[in-house]
Amino acid sequence: MSSETRSPLPRPLRRHASGESKNLATVSSSILPAFGTVIDEGYLQLKKYTIAPYDRRYRWWQTFLVLLVIYSAWSSPFELAFKKVATGSLMPVDLTVDAFFVADIILTFFVAYLDKSTYLLVDDHKKIAIRYATKLWLPMDIASTLPFQSIYRIITGKMHHDEVFGFLNLLRLWRLRRVSELFKRLEKDTRFSYFWTRYIKLISVTLFAVHSAGCFYFWLATHHKIPKETWIGAQIGDFKQRSIWLGYTYSMYWSIVTLTTVGYGDLHAENTGEKVFNILYMLFNIGLTAYLIGNMTNLVVHGAIRTFVMRDAINEILQYASKNRLPEGLREQMLAHMQLKFKTAELQQEEVLEDLPKAIRSSIAKHLFHRTVEKAYLFNGISDDLVSQLVSEIKAEYFPPKVDIILQNEIPTDFYIIASGAVDVLMYKNGTEQFLTKQGPAEMAGEIGVIFNIPQPFTVRTKRLSQVIRINHHHFKQMMQQQNEDGKIIILNFVQYLRSLKQELQQEIPFLAELLGDMNIEHVESSQEPQNTETLRSDNDEGANTQGRPTSYPLSSTLPVRVVIHGHHPNENTRDSSTRGKVIHLPDSIKDLLELAEKKFGKQGNTILMEDGTHVEELSAVRENDRLYIF
Repeated sequence: MSSETRSPLPRPLRRHASGESKNLATVSSSILPAFGTVIDEGYLQLKKYTIAPYDRRYRWWQTFLVLLVIYSAWSSPFELAFKKVATGSLMPVDLTVDAFFVADIILTFFVAYLDKSTYLLVDDHKKIAIRYATKLWLPMDIASTLPFQSIYRIITGKMHHDEVFGFLNLLRLWRLRRVSELFKRLEKDTRFSYFWTRYIKLISVTLFAVHSAGCFYFWLATHHKIPKETWIGAQIGDFKQRSIWLGYTYSMYWSIVTLTTVGYGDLHAENTGEKVFNILYMLFNIGLTAYLIGNMTNLVVHGAIRTFVMRDAINEILQYASKNRLPEGLREQMLAHMQLKFKTAELQQEEVLEDLPKAIRSSIAKHLFHRTVEKAYLFNGISDDLVSQLVSEIKAEYFPPKVDIILQNEIPTDFYIIASGAVDVLMYKNGTEQFLTKQGPAEMAGEIGVIFNIPQPFTVRTKRLSQVIRINHHHFKQMMQQQNEDGKIIILNFVQYLRSLKQELQQEIPFLAELLGDMNIEHVESSQEPQNTETLRSDNDEGANTQGRPTSYPLSSTLPVRVVIHGHHPNENTRDSSTRGKVIHLPDSIKDLLELAEKKFGKQGNTILMEDGTHVEELSAVRENDRLYIF
């Protein structure tokens, strides 16, 4: 069966299923499934005699070849400069290395490749062979592997030391592309330090440049007509008869001195050819030095950039505080918050989470905060679906000690669940700060202002380093719109919590008695149908309801909308206490609203106007804090 007719299963999944790559950090190639591809969990074998490029054994083979490439990168320029070793001690080693690369050429005809158009692996042998043979890779692999000097000796029966063989051996440098591919793979592999991988790469480039230039320096000296008129002949007249390693040492020394632009003056160009090469080499060194310095600077700065940003932010805070003459306590809070922000950046990593799909972010939030939300009194007994929706919208924040999370009388935009640490609940009264209570993990802060839609009644200040979960009140109320039973449970939990507060705390919450009165059973019973009332009564007779909650407070299915009602026309100016505004929670129907207004003002009305005189026909058009005039 051809590869076209078989199921085009993406190979990355096969790799994972087969256990050949258990760590996703090792995946460095962009092997991705095509859109619309049907993914099967089973493991589909490649064609017979086909090797997967991600196969662990093939990767080890590639790594072994890189070691041989390093030898080739050293030996090729070295044999050009010192011809004796090319036909002497290094010749058997070269033939052995070439044999391994011949085996790799044959092996390549059986390695599947990635089709860039479909991002699927092609395991058809014919397509693999055509792709390899029609590109530059095959002829260059062959040219860099053939032992030309040995072939010449076999054909002619004698050894030839012509310079052409030394330059043909330089074709082996084509193999260096394997080293480049290895470094690319290691840079993407999170198991290895990017800094050290990059650093080793830069060192390798420098050593190869120095070695190659040094060998070519010696080759120029050996091919000059007058040996003493060369850079090394001026120091060692009989350098050709001296040890190979002496010549190599001098060559490397002069190459390094030239690369680093030290210029001691003991070795220098003596003839025109050497001067021309020196010019070209120094021009090359300008680019190489810039490349090395740029990369090293980038690596060093990248590791310290967060420190620079933190120092700049702190300096800006100090300048701002000094310019505006802020008090010392407020300045310390600003500095503590900024320092904690940088210290906890690795724990929060908002920039990482923002790049993830919402489903993954929701799963992370559920894993981290699901239990914390469930323990909060307000959400005790609600459905797991609502808890999942809540945790997907929350944000975790850290606060240092003695920092205000909520300020008294500020507009309620968020409320908090304390995940860890402790906070003090305070109140400013008559110009003094009064301590009211202390709250710890799983307790809440700011929910009173949000649910009642009144200015925050208390100041909440951290006692020690605390992690809190912030819930936006807009998101919270939007979720409640579709949660009928959960809304009742939340309001019931809230009412019970308020009634359990200490008397001194209840007295400090504005309109608390009136707001709690609006949440009584009388507020909703008028909108219930008789059969529902009978059902509730029967449930009460039997005990707790299905949620495990008493049904003393059948409340609205959503969080109440807070409005102010008046018992007169909006154009009338009256100071009569009976017609002053009353804060209520909007009932479910106009009939209930009229009955509630009659109860509040002692007179019956049949017209509802907005503050601008507009008639109200549907309560769904009313928003929080609207003023309604009923007469």
